[in-house]
Amino acid sequence: MKAVLLDGYTINPGDLSWDKLGSLCDEFTVYDSSYNDDLVPRIGDCEIVFTSKTRITRQVMEQAPNMKYIGLTATGYNNVDVAAASDLGIAVTNVPAYATDAVAQHVFALILELTNSVGLHTESVNSGEWTSNPYFCYWKKPITLLAGKSIGIVGYGQIGKKVGQIAEAFSMTVNVYSRDREAAVKSDFVSLHCPLTADNEHMINSEFIEQMKPGAILINTARGGLVDEAALAQALRSGRLAGAGLDVLEKEPPEADCPLLGLDNCVITPHNSWAPKEMRQMVIDVLTDNLSSWLNGGMLNRLD
Repeated sequence: MKAVLLDGYTINPGDLSWDKLGSLCDEFTVYDSSYNDDLVPRIGDCEIVFTSKTRITRQVMEQAPNMKYIGLTATGYNNVDVAAASDLGIAVTNVPAYATDAVAQHVFALILELTNSVGLHTESVNSGEWTSNPYFCYWKKPITLLAGKSIGIVGYGQIGKKVGQIAEAFSMTVNVYSRDREAAVKSDFVSLHCPLTADNEHMINSEFIEQMKPGAILINTARGGLVDEAALAQALRSGRLAGAGLDVLEKEPPEADCPLLGLDNCVITPHNSWAPKEMRQMVIDVLTDNLSSWLNGGMLNRLD
């Protein structure tokens, strides 16, 4: 069977091998990235299509009549019309929960950067500020102790649970949104770990922010569309929220006029919380297992 991977660069920019997955296919073509106009020509007569972020709509499927299998190289599947795939007899699989440890680790990398400002202080030392300082210590921003603080976790799946375990190791109080909404929203930190759906798009809006504890910090390593970026930017500028740590934005890469760019109290990383080499190798391994299962009549990680 012929297979194509439409956007493979972020999984394997060259430090891993596709050979294990490719060995299951008669032909296997990998593109670093693809755009809307590329999709149908690149899929061509392939039976197997792998994608991370490209949008595989009903229209794309109908223009690729040989397509029999869509393998998502990620956990989220909002970019594939799974209902249309089911109607057309196309199998869809994903890679569930592979990045739990990595994303949970990144949550606290963001939190610690906001509470301890390690980057800011390193820059200060390297610029000579400590050398010229009359005191043995100083701080450019207040340093916040996590012990005794609370964290509200919105979305208590595997990642949310892992974040809760780490928070408890820091002697934080964990409030789970699905169990006690008010306590979670009023926490010192609110961390998002839910999928993006039509029902919760922009759930972090002006109204939600007004319910949050003044001076709280928002963390989002889930999906950018959960947050109304204009509302969050306003809350950060006004001081209503003390900070935000984001690994995802509504548009990726962001436009130059994204209202969150350049804010001193907003730490943004380029959607790389999932990306340790160990995690990316796991993606390739699961893609291989998923495809092997489907080729042999199995249902491993099927969504449709």
